[in-house]
Amino acid sequence: MIKKFVYSQKVAPYVFVLPFILIFLIFWFFPLVNSFVMSFQDRMLGQDPKWIGEANYSKLLTDKVFLTSIKNSVVYMLGTLVLLIPFPMLFAVMINSKLMKGREFFKSSFFLPALTSVAVAGTIFRLTFGEMEGSLMNSLLGLFGIEPIKFLKDGNWSMAALLILACWRWTGVNMLYYLSGLKSIDNEYYEAASIDGASAWQKFRTITMPLLKPTTVYVTTISVYAGLAMFTESLMMFNGNNSPKNIGLTIVGYLYRQGIEQNKLGYAAAVGIILLVIAMVINLTQLKFSGMFKKEED
Repeated sequence: MIKKFVYSQKVAPYVFVLPFILIFLIFWFFPLVNSFVMSFQDRMLGQDPKWIGEANYSKLLTDKVFLTSIKNSVVYMLGTLVLLIPFPMLFAVMINSKLMKGREFFKSSFFLPALTSVAVAGTIFRLTFGEMEGSLMNSLLGLFGIEPIKFLKDGNWSMAALLILACWRWTGVNMLYYLSGLKSIDNEYYEAASIDGASAWQKFRTITMPLLKPTTVYVTTISVYAGLAMFTESLMMFNGNNSPKNIGLTIVGYLYRQGIEQNKLGYAAAVGIILLVIAMVINLTQLKFSGMFKKEED
């Protein structure tokens, strides 16, 4: 009976997908449902949870620090979208060109920072953008007679430092996505365009960019999530979760502050649910406008 069940062709597909279903239920669905329930509770470690309805959400709407963290995360996410989509695409096109020499060297050089620990990278960048005259950035500015800048105590400069760190780490990864997309484009399109007298820019605009659309949508989707979920970079850059005037506080940083540092698990759960909603709304909107649902509708 057991042997017949194991070797059954009807059962086999369910056996193969069972690990995924179990992992999905244990590590995603159950924590999500539990977090959703917790967001309606006043819950702290060592105490019985107390049902308080939508009080956590009402409090978040008037929480200026939380709104600051949303602004910081959204600005950071938009900055990464502006920087980490077009430039990796251009670098990939350049490296993929037949005229490019040493392409393997450039691939390795761009990808190498992604292998670096974010803790190490954040510490190095904190020292690079330090406020002392001897820090790397202020030393470079000093060569041009510019006074030292307190980068990590100014909102705009600190955001620029975080974006530079993001570009340093993730440009190579996104570039590899685009290189993979370029390999799937049939070279006959370019040959036909050359016969018609198309310029390099016309080939890029009418062939490369449209056919790289699925890659661009994928990179945009993961960039939205990564931008909104950024935390460790800020934590290491500011040497803690308490930046001056919360200029480096992100949504996840605020969740960590409420849940781990202040033991307000219910309030932190509400922050997490709102982060999930924001990420889903943005990603579903960009997928809708990019036409990724058209095939399903047709």
